[in-house]
Amino acid sequence: MAIAISGPRVLLKQLRETMAEPLASQARLDKIVSLIADNMHADVCSFYVLRDDGALELFATRGLASSAVHMTTLRLGEGLVGLIAAQAEPLSLDNAPAHPAFAYRPETGEDPFQAFLGVPVLRAGQTLGVLVVQNRDSHAYGEDEIEAMLTTATLLAEMMSTADFDALIKPGQDIDLRRPRSFEGNGFTDGVALGKVVLHDPRVVVTNFVAEDTEVELKRLSDALDRMRLSIDQMLSHGDMQSFSDHREILESYRMFANDRGWVDRLTEAINNGLTAEAAVERVQNDTRARMMRSTDPYIKDRLHDLDDLANRLLRVLTGDGATGKKDLPENAILVARNMGPADLLEYDRTRLRAVVLEEGAAISHVAIVAKSLGLVAVGQAENIVSMSESGDDIIVDGPQGTVYLRPTPDMIQVYVDKVRLGAKRRAHYLELKDKPAITRDGHEITLLHNSGIVADLPMLQDTGASGVGLFRTELQFMIASRLPRLKEQVELYAEAIRLTEGKPIVFRLLDIGGDKVIPYLRYEAEENPAMGFRSLRLALDRQGLLRIQIRALLQAANGGPMKILVPMVTDAWEFRQTRLVVNKELERMKHAGQTVPSKLELGAMIEVPSLLWELDQVLPEADFVSIGSNDLVMFLTAADRGNKRVAKSYDPIALPRLRALKHIVDMAKRYNVPLTMCGELAGRTVEALALLSIGMTKLSMSPPSIGPIKEMILGTELTPIRNSISAALLEGAHGPSIRELLLEWAGRQGLVI
Repeated sequence: MAIAISGPRVLLKQLRETMAEPLASQARLDKIVSLIADNMHADVCSFYVLRDDGALELFATRGLASSAVHMTTLRLGEGLVGLIAAQAEPLSLDNAPAHPAFAYRPETGEDPFQAFLGVPVLRAGQTLGVLVVQNRDSHAYGEDEIEAMLTTATLLAEMMSTADFDALIKPGQDIDLRRPRSFEGNGFTDGVALGKVVLHDPRVVVTNFVAEDTEVELKRLSDALDRMRLSIDQMLSHGDMQSFSDHREILESYRMFANDRGWVDRLTEAINNGLTAEAAVERVQNDTRARMMRSTDPYIKDRLHDLDDLANRLLRVLTGDGATGKKDLPENAILVARNMGPADLLEYDRTRLRAVVLEEGAAISHVAIVAKSLGLVAVGQAENIVSMSESGDDIIVDGPQGTVYLRPTPDMIQVYVDKVRLGAKRRAHYLELKDKPAITRDGHEITLLHNSGIVADLPMLQDTGASGVGLFRTELQFMIASRLPRLKEQVELYAEAIRLTEGKPIVFRLLDIGGDKVIPYLRYEAEENPAMGFRSLRLALDRQGLLRIQIRALLQAANGGPMKILVPMVTDAWEFRQTRLVVNKELERMKHAGQTVPSKLELGAMIEVPSLLWELDQVLPEADFVSIGSNDLVMFLTAADRGNKRVAKSYDPIALPRLRALKHIVDMAKRYNVPLTMCGELAGRTVEALALLSIGMTKLSMSPPSIGPIKEMILGTELTPIRNSISAALLEGAHGPSIRELLLEWAGRQGLVI
């Protein structure tokens, strides 16, 4: 069943034609796997895609049960497909079911298939998915067939980066290619920058993959190799390169790779299988990079950058692309480079450049000094960020922390938008207000608190004059990590948060993940409605090891001081009781171990599920405090997904039904004398905050930039008449103006800045 040398070329041309056809996304992918199966004389061809939650999802198949598409998943390392994805190496078997890694999926109907060939789909050495062919009869796939599959996988990798591919991804999920990543480096400057990635040495974008004439492509490759080798020899012959130096050592490595016979043979083979010269360079580089990244030999890993640079250099020769990325900078450009000199930096348009991120460099390097003088945020030693980045990616650079967030989550973006906004718009008027108590004109004292999620924004307490942190979202640490944070790492984070609050109270919310907050290294099952699925407290109580470690870390971080822990998404009173049992067990464990327990431990419940409104008489007597999560509560009350733009703005969160529900919570908290805080977005918007004050709320927690405007509104308010008016409106029902109209009328009457 060996494939003739024309087979891959014919297949690539068929695939290119299919990509150009006006087909729906799934129909196009279905046709692609059918073409591969026909060309490979295979009974089965299947394509699996690596999602951002670490699952390999079956996206298309010819030969397995069609009902398994978008339903069957495997974890990294699980089954033959998971093994290929984890190792980034092809796997050929003549008796697949006998392999120890074989994982049977009855819904796919794959029982009769013996022969198996799978190859990774790679981009920049990262596994994006797995392409598989299978046959009923036992058969050993040959080198030609493996090479043909690897060549085809190159085209699939490019297809996955297109917008057309997005239509195949389930709502609430994404593919690993686009998942958020964080990099810990060394901060060179203060400040924070948000913007778009601009690669200092942008990778050449290969647009033509399928060769029209193999002989022409082989000649192009040979000529390009000769020109590249000559340029390296010329650089080495310069006088300043005659003595030993780091630069000379790098160029010697380039020359060694450029003359490596095995590398050239692989490039030639890829062209013979139907790729253009530049597509062959990209394909071979992907395969080589994947192997080198997974090597345990430090020398090989150190040579990875050299090989990357050499491949990029060859692509530039082939395409004639000498661009260095210094033109047409986007607004809020953030430069990402392996390394660069100060002269390179000065060539960029400084009016559009916001930050510089380097894989190498040091705080005392010339480029760092220049960056400081230009007022740019700068971070160095962000290992491997160049290969992980694409031009145009969203990126956040935190200078003081030395942290870079690539493709950050919406929560992370919001945290830093808040921080930048506060820094940029810290008006003198609000600074004058920061030390004034938040008391209305008629003597009602209001407590203003911060919502936070990272320690980087806690110093803003000093700028806003807030009384403390009403909500510290602990899940952000988990979302940006590449693995589960260990106990010690969690303790260090929580202890640092406590230190930065300088004695002011801080409320730590337990891990609230699932739904739209995906943790890539934790296993999830696909859910049709993840917002109401296996998330938050439900997940924590099911995986109590995760819950116990976090509670243990919080108790240790208190270091004998007070500790406030908030339990998220309490749906039923028994869930809160179960959480308290876990907390009590950890306390007993600490006492038995002779460790210092918190001087005062308070456990609170977050009210964000409507069912809890009718069980408050069960929860409040057992809770030390309660907080309202208005974002989820309003979403559930209105059955309107807050992430869906078509419906999220259709319902006023302070309209009669929602405000009545909030008033019920306020009244019940007062009846049981339990402290109550509003922690949702409502607290940080002036009209909504006035509505909350009018129903009796006295503690509001919000993003830091909102403190000034809310305090200004409070200081100018005579609250008693507004409370009387809103109370009457809640009783009267829908007669008369809406709640919002009534509040705006009062604001106008009292001259409030709303």
